[in-house]
Amino acid sequence: MEGVPHQVSPDAFLCALSRFVPLEQAWSWQQRWQHLLIRNQNSTRQPNQSPWPELLLLLEHPPCYTLGRGASAEFLGFDPAKPPEPLWRLDRGGEVTHHLPGQLVAYPVLDLKRHRCDLHWYLRLLEGAVLDLLDELGLEGERRSGLTGVWLEGKKVAAIGVSARRWVTQHGLALNVNCELAGFAAIKPCGLDLPVAGLQQWLPGCTVGQLQQPLARALARRLGWERLAAINEQNLINLSEQDEPGLGSLER
Repeated sequence: MEGVPHQVSPDAFLCALSRFVPLEQAWSWQQRWQHLLIRNQNSTRQPNQSPWPELLLLLEHPPCYTLGRGASAEFLGFDPAKPPEPLWRLDRGGEVTHHLPGQLVAYPVLDLKRHRCDLHWYLRLLEGAVLDLLDELGLEGERRSGLTGVWLEGKKVAAIGVSARRWVTQHGLALNVNCELAGFAAIKPCGLDLPVAGLQQWLPGCTVGQLQQPLARALARRLGWERLAAINEQNLINLSEQDEPGLGSLER
């Protein structure tokens, strides 16, 4: 892998993909990386040995709907046995949301013991990174008291839902960029009667590809990552499938 010395591990790997990744595949990668970070918590490192890097996945999904672990089916406008697109119940918090092309999805897999063991703090950090990105784009996003997510002029543009095991996170945020919004009409997004929108309403022509790196930088600043190293999909697969943490399976 370019740019990563063998002697020093990065703080995190960045895998930014341009293809549509099925939700179940992205979830599997997160679970595997979570497993590696948890094992790393319990391992004995040599002096000066860096911890196993965290991970930031940036991608788009084919159309699907997801429910949080305790989400109610009452917020679905369709029969869950016959969904218009694949329907998944995940182990994250939150209610129902919609993924589709044109939406930038970010999955940070973090060991919060390296940051702060507080999921509320982490949710606000994710919101803050989106607000930083919007500010960079000349847009003034906002939070809503008592709610999770980011809004622009009263319309929700980013949904957030996470989970953690032994303080190692999964799931993350979904930012509507230039996606078709019709699919949101089939649900009550996040259980709220509030409108959703995409950034193309304010920035015509913007794309997911244009925003991947700016969002990665915003998250890196918030998380204090000084060394964020890019890896490709094959690197990710090789590393995720290891039984023990180790960087020997990186392609060059």
